[in-house]
Amino acid sequence: MRVTFWGAAQTVTGSMHHIEAAGKRFLLDCGLYQGRRRDAFERNSHFPFPVSSIDGVILSHAHIDHSGNLPTLVHNGYSGPIYTTPATIDLCRPMLADSAFLQQKDVEFCNRRREYRRSKGLDDHECDPLYLPEDAEKVNPLFCPVPLGQTKEVAPGFRYRTYEAGHMLGATSMVIEADGVRLAFSGDVGRKHLPILRDPITPDPVDYLIMESTYGDRFHKPVANVASKLAEVVNRTARRGGKIIVPCFAVGRTQQLVMILHQLMDAQEIPSIPIFVDSPLAVNVTEVFRKHPECYDEQTQKFLDDGDDPFGFSRLRYIRDVNESKALNNLHGPFVVLSASGMCEGGRILHHLRNNIEDPRNTVLIPGFQAEFTLGRKILNGDREVPIFGEPMPLRAEVVSLDELSGHADQSELIEWMRPLAPRLKKVFLVHGELAQGAALAEVIREEFKLDVQQPSRGHSFLLN
Repeated sequence: MRVTFWGAAQTVTGSMHHIEAAGKRFLLDCGLYQGRRRDAFERNSHFPFPVSSIDGVILSHAHIDHSGNLPTLVHNGYSGPIYTTPATIDLCRPMLADSAFLQQKDVEFCNRRREYRRSKGLDDHECDPLYLPEDAEKVNPLFCPVPLGQTKEVAPGFRYRTYEAGHMLGATSMVIEADGVRLAFSGDVGRKHLPILRDPITPDPVDYLIMESTYGDRFHKPVANVASKLAEVVNRTARRGGKIIVPCFAVGRTQQLVMILHQLMDAQEIPSIPIFVDSPLAVNVTEVFRKHPECYDEQTQKFLDDGDDPFGFSRLRYIRDVNESKALNNLHGPFVVLSASGMCEGGRILHHLRNNIEDPRNTVLIPGFQAEFTLGRKILNGDREVPIFGEPMPLRAEVVSLDELSGHADQSELIEWMRPLAPRLKKVFLVHGELAQGAALAEVIREEFKLDVQQPSRGHSFLLN
């Protein structure tokens, strides 16, 4: 078996690993690389291997940094199977369509800005969408459902088994078995006790492990703290008459925050202020969540058993129409807006940030990881000015990180997740983390388990036997 790392190698986004075994070639994930616009377009639009050589794709979960470049793969001629869980398939359909739509809209806006900048004598470059809605649509017939916990033979002598990853609805870790080698791929490992999701499960023993390292150098605060911290942010901002702007992944984080806000309002721990989910994708995704209660943890299942809707209550309003979204700009606070995208790289959140970050009464609540070079990272870093639609804007709003809700395990949680695998492992490959984060985790793994740990760079290839 040979594995080559083409994405999420010494960086977080763009997960894509190339497996050659049993005379076949498979991709583990096919995600969008997110970062500087021109660099991202170049990397995402050109695959470093002939697309015609790929026999299949095995998808860990639906997040765009894992699934978002499937339309480009199909646009370049891929027509083979894409294996993943039923919930992931149902999530990918609206998410990939939304990705294509947002690319078109953002390109249109940027190109209008380009004409304005050129009229002022400023140099600028025309943008193009990476793929079109019809490319996203062509992905859907290729999905092949593999229920969680089942073993699937995807080619003679090449099979894989899925395990609950606890990261998002339908997300899996997996074990691939071919050529006498057992290789585990963590996907993105979640945390215990996250709202809605079941806890992650460590796979059965393997020879090699590809493991994420997103938070490999840090430790999260306990998940139990999240409700009280969120209540503090809402109450503090409401007293100022401000707005709480939440750049929120439409899948998972939005539904988790909605459920916690529901509980806080029921307990009268926060004022009964309006809450808007301003994302057509989040609206569609919430319907997918309702469709897959088999993925829920006990607490969320109890909501259903008690006849309650965890994703709907009187002060909550879901917004699809763009004019309703624009109307929020003229609405006085206090209120909460949850809007995509989670790393502030596109979508309606850019307009909400543009209209609100200059007001110190407001709060920008960052509830998840922000990749290097993204607008979300610049806001999280507290830059005095941040670029929105190519224009520098002063950041005067309060910025709060809510990493307790992170869907990624921290250093200690990753160590405990892999501990049952350590006695048999020959080598560990750390991916989906920036260089410093991976290096910190690698050092702990070497000290704790005396294992060979690699942080492969893009294009780095290994023969496993």
